[in-house]
Amino acid sequence: MRGLAGFGLGTVLALCVGVTAVAPAAAQGSYSPYDESATAALARYVRTLASDPKDFEALIGAGKAALALGDAQAAAGFFARADDVDPGSPLPQAGMGAVAVANGDPRSALPYFRRAQQLGASVASFACDRGLAYDLMGQQAQAQADYRLALSGADGEEARRRLALSLAISGDRAGAIDMLAPLSAKGDPGTARVRAFVLALTGDSGSALSAINAAMPGASASVAPFVQRLPALSAAQKAAAVNLGIFPDSGGTAYSYAVPAGASGTLASASSDRLAGVDALLRGTPAPAPQPVPQQSTPPAWRPPAVQVAYAPQPARSNVQRTEASAPKLWLQLGSGNDVDALSARFQRLKAINPDLFDGIKPYVSRSADGARLLVGPFRGRSDAAIFADDLRTVGVEPMQWTNSQADRIAPLPGE
Repeated sequence: MRGLAGFGLGTVLALCVGVTAVAPAAAQGSYSPYDESATAALARYVRTLASDPKDFEALIGAGKAALALGDAQAAAGFFARADDVDPGSPLPQAGMGAVAVANGDPRSALPYFRRAQQLGASVASFACDRGLAYDLMGQQAQAQADYRLALSGADGEEARRRLALSLAISGDRAGAIDMLAPLSAKGDPGTARVRAFVLALTGDSGSALSAINAAMPGASASVAPFVQRLPALSAAQKAAAVNLGIFPDSGGTAYSYAVPAGASGTLASASSDRLAGVDALLRGTPAPAPQPVPQQSTPPAWRPPAVQVAYAPQPARSNVQRTEASAPKLWLQLGSGNDVDALSARFQRLKAINPDLFDGIKPYVSRSADGARLLVGPFRGRSDAAIFADDLRTVGVEPMQWTNSQADRIAPLPGE
């Protein structure tokens, strides 16, 4: 398996057309070259949290700054702590949705955005990130509707860039170029990158390579394999490639090496100790010493970090029928009985009647001597479980909170 780095594209694209692991719009909209940088903002928020670990605004600000720096794992930690401080605020939920999008997991993002709306957030406030989730699912019409909602808000410029890419994925080259016109007129530095991708997505690889060559003479030969393969990808794959740097390869999905916007041309892998250092700081204990970051001329394939949050899909198992003892976690029980097939049929009926509610929700079964339980989760905390339980009650399902014991054996529901 190889990513774009196998073509030498990670460095070339980062330098000449600015391909990045896209930070969610809420994070991108908070910083600019003319204002405080994301790095400075994160440092400022962390200093605040060192004095008051429960400062809600600092936790939200730190989460957004971490996302802008491409560190979704650290952002998830900040948003989770913010949710513990104020479980009634929609901001942590919207932030968790943005984290899932940044990790290339759109189906896990949608329940978070839905909960943010239920807690009072306007759709426009997270529409740019939800639009990208829909793009990553190959649902371009829904994505474009969300981007248009966000055009007049704080994320307007990023929404315009993403809308242009989405229109190009749909084959509307003229509409995509027109969408970029206001940004081009004001000299927006990201427009050249997006325009090159628009040309590539709509099959004009020659013009796309010329645009890249204009930015970095001689680079087109290295970028050509990426540009020429774009038109053949599925809509969802195109969205992942141009927005997140995730590119499919034979045998699975490969990840291009990508750097946050504004990073230097010399690429380096991010330290894996950032979240550990943040946790140590918020606990009031010394942070681990930072590890040196090696410089690499050919960066390794980048993979999104695992994020332990509510509704996040569990790691794939080689045998989904296999059960195993589980550490205690919080779940919602949707049914019980001795017949696992009947429980599976019950979940299918619920999902068929309420597809939006169960979109991205994976069912599990717990087996014990007294029978089986149909479960969804696990949930990060009781507030998340309570919110989804309220959703279920609106469609006539009365769930029960349940915490497994160490002896309970839990596995994905067969057939799901």
